[in-house]
Amino acid sequence: MDQKTLAYINMYAILGTLENLCELDEEAQALLAGKSPVSLAFDVKGGPKATLTFSNGRARLEPGASPKANVRLAISSCEKFNKVVSGQATPVPVPGYKFRPAHLSFLLNEFDALTKRLEQHLRASEEDLADPVFFTRSTKLMLYVISVAISQIADYDDIGRFSAGNTIDGEMLMSIKNDIGVTIRVKNNVFATLKKRTETPSCIMEFESLELARALFDGKVSAMSCISNGTIIMGGKIAMLDNVSRILDRVPLYLA
Repeated sequence: MDQKTLAYINMYAILGTLENLCELDEEAQALLAGKSPVSLAFDVKGGPKATLTFSNGRARLEPGASPKANVRLAISSCEKFNKVVSGQATPVPVPGYKFRPAHLSFLLNEFDALTKRLEQHLRASEEDLADPVFFTRSTKLMLYVISVAISQIADYDDIGRFSAGNTIDGEMLMSIKNDIGVTIRVKNNVFATLKKRTETPSCIMEFESLELARALFDGKVSAMSCISNGTIIMGGKIAMLDNVSRILDRVPLYLA
């Protein structure tokens, strides 16, 4: 497993999914209720740089460590950042002109609670999943995480880059039937994930239901058997599907 690739996954697929958690989860929204806008800039040496902004009960992750962020977290390596995300290390804020004690309080309290809430959804227990509302929310968040992880693996992992190098330009729609969908866009062998449906897919991968998607994400059913029995529909440009599927096969290595 490549630490740089994992750092990009942790930044964009994990922390980036806080955007969707705040859209879908009332408990996450309540943590931000009445709070002044706060922005956290993550600056990972040799790795990803992004700014996470919380405002009006919502979150937004954007590339680049904004110099205007309230809190700047300078992290010395991809390995250290991965430990921060896994809870094995604590980042130290760099004092700045907008840094206030309230911002540190937000980092240690509300932000910590949000990341723990997200982890609860991504590593859900059977008891949690017994709640239909939680099950639906957790499965949708998993789709967002996996689809963004595909793009990071395609762009940074050596084996993923080999498959990306053989992928034609176009847009793949990955969706749950009659529910949410995401777009994996390929241009000049560079991948990007858009958290919305494309209107002009080059190929599609559609799961018959949330229940099927969950079973597949949890490794309880095989993709090949689902394709054979028609519960996963695949169509369009086969060469693109084949290469994206090869990259998808590497996702569990990083998200295990």
